Amino acid sequence: MTQYVYRFGGGVSDGGKGDKNLLGGKGANLAEMASIGLPVPPGFTISTAMCTRYYDEGGAFPDSLTAEVANGIAHIEGVTGKRFGDPADPLLVSVRSGARASMPGMMDTVLNLGLNDETVEGLAQASGDERFAWDSYRRFIQMYSDVVLELDHGAFEEALEIAKEDKGYYLDTDMTAADWRALVDQYKALVVEQWDKPFPQDVHDQLWGAIGAVFGSWQSERAKVYRRLNDIPASWGTAVNVQAMVFGNMGDTSATGVAFTRDPAKGDNAYYGEFLINAQGEDVVAGIRTPQYLTKAAREAAGAKPLSMEEALPEVYGELAGVFDTLETHYRDMQDIEFTVERGKLWMLQTRSGKRTAKAALKIAVEMAEQGLITREEAIARVEPQALDQLLHPTLDPKATRDVLTRGLPASPGAASGKIVFDADTAEKRAAAGDAVILVRTETSPEDIHGMHAAKGILTARGGMTSHAAVVARGMGRPCVSGAGALAIDAKARLMRVAIGGQTRELNEGDVITIDGASGEVMAGEVPTVQPELAGDFGTLMAWADAVRRLKVRANAETPLDARTAREFGAEGIGLCRTEHMFFDAARITAVRQMILAEDEKGRRVALDKLLPEQRKDFAEIFAVMAGLPVTIRLLDPPLHEFLPHEEAEFAEVASAAGVAVDTLKRRAAELHEFNPMLGHRGCRLGVTYPEIYEMQARAIFEAAVGMPEAPVPEIMIPLVATRRELELMKAVVDKAAEAVFAETGTRIDYLVGTMIELPRAALRAAEIAEVGEFFSFGTNDLTQTALGVSRDDAARFLSAYVEQGIYAKDPFVSLDVEGVGELIEIAADRGRATRPDIKLGICGEHGGDPASIAFCEQVGLNYVSASPYRVPIARLAAAQAALSKREA
Repeated sequence: MTQYVYRFGGGVSDGGKGDKNLLGGKGANLAEMASIGLPVPPGFTISTAMCTRYYDEGGAFPDSLTAEVANGIAHIEGVTGKRFGDPADPLLVSVRSGARASMPGMMDTVLNLGLNDETVEGLAQASGDERFAWDSYRRFIQMYSDVVLELDHGAFEEALEIAKEDKGYYLDTDMTAADWRALVDQYKALVVEQWDKPFPQDVHDQLWGAIGAVFGSWQSERAKVYRRLNDIPASWGTAVNVQAMVFGNMGDTSATGVAFTRDPAKGDNAYYGEFLINAQGEDVVAGIRTPQYLTKAAREAAGAKPLSMEEALPEVYGELAGVFDTLETHYRDMQDIEFTVERGKLWMLQTRSGKRTAKAALKIAVEMAEQGLITREEAIARVEPQALDQLLHPTLDPKATRDVLTRGLPASPGAASGKIVFDADTAEKRAAAGDAVILVRTETSPEDIHGMHAAKGILTARGGMTSHAAVVARGMGRPCVSGAGALAIDAKARLMRVAIGGQTRELNEGDVITIDGASGEVMAGEVPTVQPELAGDFGTLMAWADAVRRLKVRANAETPLDARTAREFGAEGIGLCRTEHMFFDAARITAVRQMILAEDEKGRRVALDKLLPEQRKDFAEIFAVMAGLPVTIRLLDPPLHEFLPHEEAEFAEVASAAGVAVDTLKRRAAELHEFNPMLGHRGCRLGVTYPEIYEMQARAIFEAAVGMPEAPVPEIMIPLVATRRELELMKAVVDKAAEAVFAETGTRIDYLVGTMIELPRAALRAAEIAEVGEFFSFGTNDLTQTALGVSRDDAARFLSAYVEQGIYAKDPFVSLDVEGVGELIEIAADRGRATRPDIKLGICGEHGGDPASIAFCEQVGLNYVSASPYRVPIARLAAAQAALSKREA
């Protein structure tokens, strides 16, 4: 019989850290912490395999699980000496999720399970604290009603706020035992009103309801969105962890907290975290109360008055610091830890590798390698390539004028400006329309995940450095300022008020603000930015990555600015220079249009003679930046009609400049019109019909190259080739232009002529095409379109549905379709090498900056990848990780 329940605690550990796939990250780490002697409340984990079976069987549990869960409860009873449902001294449990990949806040949790009208009295008597018992019962009813019964959470929150207002209280901690008892009665009445049944009193019914709800939350909308954003397969499922409750809300010697063994925002080797005295865990992470600092140094740095844990509970803090060191050394990574102190006794509730910003990831990886805790290779593997994107973009200009409205906590670094929006749906809608938005909330919840992803930054009035908003924002790389207490948000009126020195300023939805997640500042208007400085830990890790990668990394660039940016980011040449972008320049578009309108070759050559010096200047500027490096230049690719005017006023302007009648221009435009231009008269087809265009471009390239002090290596790429003969004809044009320039200047340089493989026929006939072509560059944007028969510009309407239903694992225009398009690349590479063993092979589509696609390029042995300038560091790190993975395989 398949085992689904695994125990931990009390000297028993049925699993360990190597069982993350089976027990989820939380369950595996609870078992591991128990096995190394740390204080972990006893419990058991229901495996991820049960989650899969639960969904396969329509949301039903097998009979065998009943006995396994009963044995798990008996294990907890045996360790704690308490009985589940005992009216005199009841065992209470928590029921939590735990997938193999960390998904903070995305799935459900139920605490204090096992309380009912009888056991609450026993808890009050056994603990000697009636207020604590009734506080725990109201929390349980509120949480169970929300998570399991799916009742209106807001109604319970409103009842609590009214109860506090009626008594003149400000904090939950002001409520007395009698107040909580009265609120419990109100909560039970709300359950009957909304559910038509009384609140469940049978503790076993409670338990099975919670287990089903946690498994059910794996398919909640917020969990689906998070999985899609983080490439977590739905097939993994979640585990369920049932664990004896320990209580941080049993008075002033009790507390609860969240901590990191290092700073997850900056990476500093210092304890980082928050705690609350007389509270339960959700109070910290949900941002319901603004928590206190963990260390005295952090409190003093923030200028906060409430005592830190180090000062308020010094003995327990000392024990906790020892646990931090034990866990970081044991797991060899920065840990994110949840803990509870019950009447002076420390309990560990969770440890996992902590979410961190890119800056922190770099610093932690480099420092741990330098300390000898991990190897350099492990340091390279620890940093997510996509996360580097956070470091490669501008930050606020320190010299810029700032209209500072208020300050909150610097929860996730980076800066962002955008229009204020007050809910996640509006954020998503406005972002889709092209607006930069800042999501402003009193506090975020897991339901806001889609809006947080759409927003440029997040601002909350409540919550601390470990609140939901802070943790998720750091994981996403979004700037976040939390706990800005001077903000009062009126979501219904769509405005926020900021209290400033006795005065109030109002800002409406749509007004622009700027947030600085590094300082916590919130500013009115848009603040200018400055370019990042990439040195220190970034430079160190990149040097380590460069030492192990095999793939070269080039950039897609067609302006001197792009080329310089690419070089600064470590590009080793240009893998795609699109010459058509140069033709759209306002100063030369008239000559381009004159060429198109010409009735014969003579007329086209007159116009091309005007373009030649401009093209030569373009290439000279790029070659100067890329001195001595390969530069792949794609000759003109788009259909000619793209250069012609479309509006009536433009037709008149162009006709006047070209000295032709408007009707003549319109007739020519009509002649060039195509029903399917993507597969029409473009690419090498232009060169075959109008070879003088490619001749002019080739001459411009060679004239620029021979004039360079340090010659580049031009790689002239003929686009959209489908046959050997097309490439043969175009290579002859290029070679003839090269020999003419070499004869005129007396200078020769090395160059290559090759093609972009972007048609399935070219991939299949690569052997004969390689007889002429000296390199292949895979244009994966068009190769994906032509292989899948899908238009990239129109696919957005249905591709998300295809991904959600598992037709494609990912959007094939974002991450390479390895099974289909990948096989075409592999065929072309193998057949090309068979003909020409030294053929140079690269990739230059958008996939060149995607880590998963880069891993494929390493597997098939391409020579280089080419990415947009800002993705060059991402490609360098991904190439190193791909080389290490291949070495380990």
